[in-house]
Amino acid sequence: MSASRARLQRIAQSMGKFHKPKPQLREAAKKTKWNILRGDKVQVIGNHPERGKQGIIKTVLREKDRVIVEGVNMGTRNIKGDKDRGIPGRSVQVERTMHSSNVQLIDPVTGAPTRITRKFLPTGEKVRIAKKSGAIIPRPDILSFRKRPVNSIVTESDTSEDDTWEVTYTDYVPPLK
Repeated sequence: MSASRARLQRIAQSMGKFHKPKPQLREAAKKTKWNILRGDKVQVIGNHPERGKQGIIKTVLREKDRVIVEGVNMGTRNIKGDKDRGIPGRSVQVERTMHSSNVQLIDPVTGAPTRITRKFLPTGEKVRIAKKSGAIIPRPDILSFRKRPVNSIVTESDTSEDDTWEVTYTDYVPPLK
């Protein structure tokens, strides 16, 4: 066996099963600006079977460049039963993901789908502006709440309030020469 072939085999073995990421995931990784946020009202556009339906964004999957819209793109999901406990299997309707390019924000003035641009207000706040009407599209109220609430249960391992406010640092000032 030639030395170059042996070297290539060693490299292939050390890499293991290396797979290139799918093109869709590579494109999602390049994306830095997101116009669609959780809680926005959107309409399905393009060559999608659900074209024309409107709904609220439930989830934005940024790593996959996909969104889940409430009540749109429904699919059946089979849930397994448990014979020992007497629970039968069943089918439920759940929202499936769709590519983010298949939805557009709804213009708050006209109620039609619109593209958006971004501008700074005189106050310095960055806002989304509808291209069709020029109206400001506000951030959804749901974004002010955390999706997973912060755990507020106090346990023994937490620092007590008295210890938290205790001053333990004194600023050292070197003597002047």
